[in-house]
Amino acid sequence: MISIKIFLALSFLSFPVLSQSSINTELQKKITLMATEDQKWRKESENIDNGKASVYDKATIDYNWRKTDSLNLIEAKSIIKKYGFPGYDLVGESGSNRFWTIVQHCDNDVKFQQQVLLLMSKQVKLNNASGKDFAYLQDRVLLSTNKKQIFGTQVRYNPTTKTAKPLPLQDSINVDKRRKSVGLTPLNEYLKIFDRN
Repeated sequence: MISIKIFLALSFLSFPVLSQSSINTELQKKITLMATEDQKWRKESENIDNGKASVYDKATIDYNWRKTDSLNLIEAKSIIKKYGFPGYDLVGESGSNRFWTIVQHCDNDVKFQQQVLLLMSKQVKLNNASGKDFAYLQDRVLLSTNKKQIFGTQVRYNPTTKTAKPLPLQDSINVDKRRKSVGLTPLNEYLKIFDRN
């Protein structure tokens, strides 16, 4: 009887260790490389737009930006097919966030973004993916399908007035409640980030 109790006690103690997933470092590295390339061409484009120096001309940047997005879309689809949405338990928090960034930029394939959104929502409910990231992707998909966004993450900046306003938003009265539910700051605070006074 004592040995059974000891076995059960040891089983419960070891259960969390057995149930933990290990990080897939190979996938994590792949996503990091994809995200690095994704950001490289966007930063170079921003440098040129802001009058800063770049070793690349605008045509080269635009070409590589499109090429990177196209290659990343193919690779992201492969990852989704094999793993589902890569959550914290698979690629760590930063890896999961980087993958979301890549999907955000797959605007040429809204159906794929919708597929990812469904898979991601399950991981968010399990606290295995970011609610903030989910909100950004959901708003992006809604606007891409001619619907109003929910969280007000997508904005239009007016360089004349130096202010940002959210793109079409449903139920604007309760937007801050929805934003708070996923860990986003109030909309007015968020819009101030875009002010360039």
